[in-house]
Amino acid sequence: MTTSHLTHITEPPGVAPATGYTQVVTGTGRLVQVSGQVAFDEQGNLVGVDDPKAQARQVFENLRRCLAAAGAGFEHVVKFTFFMTDIAYLPAIREARDEYLGSLPLPAASAMQVVALFRPEVLIEIEALAVVPE
Repeated sequence: MTTSHLTHITEPPGVAPATGYTQVVTGTGRLVQVSGQVAFDEQGNLVGVDDPKAQARQVFENLRRCLAAAGAGFEHVVKFTFFMTDIAYLPAIREARDEYLGSLPLPAASAMQVVALFRPEVLIEIEALAVVPE
């Protein structure tokens, strides 16, 4: 599927179909790398203590704001990397992602459970890679 400057290859020949992400995304333009975002609000307070759904929503809001600061949006994201302290949080992350991306083609993604993030109450961290057309 081609969306302006990006091409999403969901099923490359010889690779098992993916669920919840695209296998390959390629494109041309300006690269935007967003550092891992966590669920801090504008004042630096953690949103959603012990609540992965609330944390995931705040993380995606922070990603939206970071992308906007670079002249980008979720339509430009080619890859997400999800870090979580429990893989059981993945459905909450995908739900928040779907709220923010709507019907946009899904980017490539990696998801991993980690022993800990930089503070014990932080459950989720997500980074994004985007390509914005020139």
